Amino acid sequence: MKKKTRAAAPRGVKRRKKAVPERKAAPQRAKLVKAPASSPRPSVPPNDAKPAIRRLRAQLAQAQARIEELRASAETDFLLDIRNRRGFERELNRSIAYIKRYHASGALIVLDVDRLKPINDAFGHAAGDEVLKAIVAVLLSQVRSSDVIARLGGDEFALLLWNMSETDARAKAASLEEAVDRLTFVFRGRTVTAGASAGVAILGPHAEAGRALEEADCAMYVRKAQRRHEA
Repeated sequence: MKKKTRAAAPRGVKRRKKAVPERKAAPQRAKLVKAPASSPRPSVPPNDAKPAIRRLRAQLAQAQARIEELRASAETDFLLDIRNRRGFERELNRSIAYIKRYHASGALIVLDVDRLKPINDAFGHAAGDEVLKAIVAVLLSQVRSSDVIARLGGDEFALLLWNMSETDARAKAASLEEAVDRLTFVFRGRTVTAGASAGVAILGPHAEAGRALEEADCAMYVRKAQRRHEA
């Protein structure tokens, strides 16, 4: 059996080498570069920030104290150093909310000074101011530290009394009238007296500030007319 032989290439022509397919390079895996770990935030501020923080805290405390002073000034009667109408209404609303929530009790007394206008007309407003200051001193001596006294305006006052039954509240109103009636004043050699008439409203679970003030005010005018008739 004859072996097959390759055909000889013509002279002058080089035999082409069989092309060998190039091997594709294997894709290189991307190297993961770990990011440097972030340093933990310091829990304590740097030393150079501490003075600034202390200064800001001090300024904030001063501002809050100033706000409280301004609010107190806006709600205080400067002559008598007790609450004015605005301050009393805010306290009355807060107290009624407390009474409703915790089923507490209280009483509102509106007290009007008698014969203050004749004193002002005869002896001047300085004399009238002295009478008002003396009356406030008497009212403060007749109530507890937890109770609230305010000047609603002119010669009219209001008292907010805690844990008072209707009987006790009316008895307290009568004793306040008697204490003011006992006051005497001497102006330009003349002895004068003032007086007061008080009305009561009971504060219960269904109380409202505006209605309670109106009720006590109406009761005060009824009492004033009664005293005038008795006199």
